[in-house]
Amino acid sequence: MLKMKKNVLKITAVLGLTTVLLNSCGPKENVPLVYFPDMYFPVAYDPLMKAQDAYSDHENEIPAFVKNNFATGLSPVEGSVAQNKDGVFEEGLLPKTPDEYNAGYDASKKVMASPLNLANAEKDIERGKILFEKTCAACHGVGGDGQGPIVQSGAFSGVPNYADREITVGSVHYVLTNGRNAMGSYAGQLNAGDRWRVAMYVMSAFKKGAAAPAAAAATTEAKPETTTETKK
Repeated sequence: MLKMKKNVLKITAVLGLTTVLLNSCGPKENVPLVYFPDMYFPVAYDPLMKAQDAYSDHENEIPAFVKNNFATGLSPVEGSVAQNKDGVFEEGLLPKTPDEYNAGYDASKKVMASPLNLANAEKDIERGKILFEKTCAACHGVGGDGQGPIVQSGAFSGVPNYADREITVGSVHYVLTNGRNAMGSYAGQLNAGDRWRVAMYVMSAFKKGAAAPAAAAATTEAKPETTTETKK
């Protein structure tokens, strides 16, 4: 008798468990209770679709969607850095040999204007000044004379005075991107647009926007380098 009761209880338990399992895997219509409904009902948004609540009839009330007219393609978070916001494409592969570097540097001297929107030049130069003083002035000095605090401390030397250099906005940008002599590349610290802004500021503040003399390129070509080291 006792054994029969145990068998009945086992059968009842198995039937009950089977019922629960079948109900949980059955159709999702008219489900009486669902935990984590946004996981139970998978939601896949298209970038510009009007967001709908997946498990009810009312519109999605997520504030970010409401602010964006319920569209799910949101703008970057305030304070984040948008990729390529300036529309300036990153440069290609860095030069691998001194000859490649020198050829690129000579070509950069012929670039007399940045690719940034000319209408924003005043603001770009203002930002370039801020970036220069934060990133470059430690060596180059706030006056561009090569007498920044690191140089004055005696820890580093040989930083040129911009006033004595034959440079263009293109060559300044090239050096910021690829480095030159003892100066390393700043492509990791400044994005492409900001490197152009710093170059614009350097030309505006220390060269008064002047371009390198046309004779500079001819002089460079007349005296080809015979060494594998970067030209000074």
